[in-house]
Amino acid sequence: MNQLNKTLELYLVKKAPALPKNIKEILVKLAPWGAIIGVVLSIPAILAFFGLSAMMSGLPYGAYGMMRAGGGFSLAALFLVATAVLEALAIPGLMKRKMAGWNFLYWGVLVNAGYSLLSYDIVGLIVSALISLYLLFQVKSYYK
Repeated sequence: MNQLNKTLELYLVKKAPALPKNIKEILVKLAPWGAIIGVVLSIPAILAFFGLSAMMSGLPYGAYGMMRAGGGFSLAALFLVATAVLEALAIPGLMKRKMAGWNFLYWGVLVNAGYSLLSYDIVGLIVSALISLYLLFQVKSYYK
């Protein structure tokens, strides 16, 4: 993990063009709110993965869907839950500008990248992970 951090630090901070300081400060101020929005928006998707949307709709097959093992649980649900938990754990640290908050957000991006890789979404992996990691490493120095 240290080698990955060093490599990302080299390419995303030292060799990449730096963001202006005022943009970095805006990103740091908005990061906790972005994490909150991400967690809130993931709740309906998590509930849908677990089949609660079918159960709540009152359709006769909804109860059957919940009786199956996991109620529609899938690999995507596992990664979505993991990402949402990591974002939720990041919020207090991001509010206080603690490195622990940054780390949780970083791990969330890596979990998302892992899911993109496993689901063969290479374009999504490259675009999403690269932009997220670039922004994260650009503001890393603001967290202590």
